[in-house]
Amino acid sequence: MAQSVQIPGAQSTAKICNLIGVGALCFVPFYTWIWWYRANREMADFGKAKGTEELGTSPGKSLLAITLGALIIVPAILSFFGTHKRIVAAQKLTGKLTGQEPINGWISVLAYFIFSPAWIAYMQSGLNSVWENSGSAAAAAPVAAITEVAAEEVVVEDAAVDTAIEAGDDNPSA
Repeated sequence: MAQSVQIPGAQSTAKICNLIGVGALCFVPFYTWIWWYRANREMADFGKAKGTEELGTSPGKSLLAITLGALIIVPAILSFFGTHKRIVAAQKLTGKLTGQEPINGWISVLAYFIFSPAWIAYMQSGLNSVWENSGSAAAAAPVAAITEVAAEEVVVEDAAVDTAIEAGDDNPSA
């Protein structure tokens, strides 16, 4: 299950995804295209918030390059390298404070040629580190608070049912 987090300084969200799930979903038709667009859109939004075009500006062009551009081959290859470069740039923007290592280009190329779902998972691991280290993980705290409130409501309802049963009420929910 993916965890949505607010992109710092932007109105949009990013997803911290399970790496095995992302790799497995690559076997679903068109999922890689959806993932490709989403990843490039998240980086473009993050770049706009940071005031840089280094993270890309048009996720639609990146998607077009790996779909129709793949017929010519060159645009797809350029998009693959460009997206990798943008992930590394995003990691450097957030990694200055954490000392993280950016994803490795050679590992990325090897993973692509050996088993491409592993390559997508590797790229997602780079994005996950960006969203975890950008301070956006704190945005997930309100979700945890809502869950705790819902759990308290369940406890309150259970206590009301127990009280009604002890009192001999056959229909405690009424």
